[in-house]
This record gives sequence, structure tokens and C-alpha cells, in this order.
Amino acid sequence: MAVPKKKTSKSKRDKRRATWRHKATVQAQKALSLGKSILTGRSTFVYPSAEEEDEEES
Repeated sequence: MAVPKKKTSKSKRDKRRATWRHKATVQAQKALSLGKSILTGRSTFVYPSAEEEDEEES
């Protein structure tokens, strides 16, 4: 059975987790911003629905 040769340091682990959390935070902020703009009617872009994508491919 394969095992790691050395233990990963806490700083490397924490750095990876911080990067992952930061990416998630950025995506959440973008989604919230898009949702707010759609609600206020100021948005010029809306993600296409699955039905529209199917019609374009055919």
C-alpha cells in the first residue's frame, strides 16, 4: 500500500486551504453581485438556460 514518505507541514496545508477558501469566496461574491444586478434590472448578461443551449446546437 502506498504511503507518503514525509508528513506535509502545517504551513503548506494551511496555504492550500487558504487558496481554496479564497477561490470559493471570490466565486460567491461574483454570484451575489450578479444576483443583485438581476434583481435591480441593471444586468445586461444572464446565463443562458439549458433549453436555449440545446436549440442553438441543433
